[in-house]
Amino acid sequence: MPRSKPKSAARLYSQAESFRRSRRDRASEIAQDYVEAIADLSASLGEARVTDLARRLGVTHVTVNRTLGRLQQAGYVHTKPYRAIFLTDNGKKLAEESKKRHETVAAFLRSLGISEKISELDAEGIEHHVSPETLAAFERRLKK
Repeated sequence: MPRSKPKSAARLYSQAESFRRSRRDRASEIAQDYVEAIADLSASLGEARVTDLARRLGVTHVTVNRTLGRLQQAGYVHTKPYRAIFLTDNGKKLAEESKKRHETVAAFLRSLGISEKISELDAEGIEHHVSPETLAAFERRLKK
């Protein structure tokens, strides 16, 4: 089997930068999902607890605790052992922005005739990757 040509240093750097960006985007996506879920749980149950968050997100309590540590370092949440989870002002702002993006994307998909269930499922992925320009276009279209 012939060997492929070696990649240039510039191409390797570009590829590495792409992977770094992808990891940053994924971390941001997780933060958005968590703060949105914490806000929803707080609104519906009066508080957000690790067990409720784990159930809502379909992950283990260990995963939630690790992620909460990162969110606390990033300034999105306040936590205390065996207590509820609270959003900081930055966490509340991120949760509101995430919810608005989700609602806009889901409404746009429904306006195309996509079912409620599929619109919600698809919006969950799209909301994290839609550019501000595209989101603004969705909003303009929805106002018509």
